[in-house]
Amino acid sequence: MSSELPAANESPLVAAEEHPLAPGEDCWSRIGVMGNGSCAELDKHIHCRNCPVYASAGARLLDRPMPENYRRDWALHFSAPKRQVAPGSVSLLLFRLGGEWLALPTQVFQEVVELRKAHTIPHRRQGALLGIVNVRGELLVAVSLARVLGIEAPKDLPKTARLLVSVWESQRVVFPVDEVYGVHRCDPEQLAEPPSTLAKSGSSYTRSVLHWQNNLVCCLDTELLFPALSQSIA
Repeated sequence: MSSELPAANESPLVAAEEHPLAPGEDCWSRIGVMGNGSCAELDKHIHCRNCPVYASAGARLLDRPMPENYRRDWALHFSAPKRQVAPGSVSLLLFRLGGEWLALPTQVFQEVVELRKAHTIPHRRQGALLGIVNVRGELLVAVSLARVLGIEAPKDLPKTARLLVSVWESQRVVFPVDEVYGVHRCDPEQLAEPPSTLAKSGSSYTRSVLHWQNNLVCCLDTELLFPALSQSIA
C-alpha cells in the first residue's frame, strides 16, 4: 500500500517538543498535494515529494536525536505478546462508496494510490468505463464501481477519496472509492448471510454481510463482481 511522509502522523514515542518541524512548517499538508494545492511550486515540481523543502523536512525527521526512553519503549513494544491470527481468518479490505461500506478480499488488491484524473477514451463515455489512469507509468483502465453496483455517489469526491488497484485473472483494473478504512480481519463465523430484506444498492453482488463499528458492510462476491466489471469495459 502506498504511503507518504508521515509528518502529521508522528510516532507516539516522539515527544512534541522534539519534533524537528516548527508549527505550520509542513506546507505540503496545507498548500501542497495533501492540502489545497495552491502552492506555486507545484507547477515546477508536480508533487511535493519532488520539492527540496519536503526532502529537507524528511532529512530532519530522520536525523533528529532519539527521544528519552526511546530504546526502552521500543523494547517493550517488541517484547509484548504477539497477536495470534486465528487459522481460517478472513482478510478483507473495507472501503466506502457514497453512504455504503463494502468489502472485498484483500488478495484481489495490489495497492491503494492517490486519486488522479482519468483520461476519457473517445466514443466510450457512457456506462461504467471512466477512462485510463497512469499508475507508476502504467496505463490502467478505470471503472466506476458505484455505477456497476447502482450506488449513488457524490458528485464532488471527498479528500478521503482514493484509487484501488485490483487484479483479477491477470487483468488490472482501478476504481475510485470515497474512503478506505484498510485491512480488517475477522473470523468466518462473523460473516452472515445477506438478509432477504437487504435494500442496499448492489445487493445482487453481496455474498455476505459483516457487522462492523455500527455499520452493515456488504462483502462483495468476486466471482460475480469482476466478470461484471470486465463486461462493462468490453
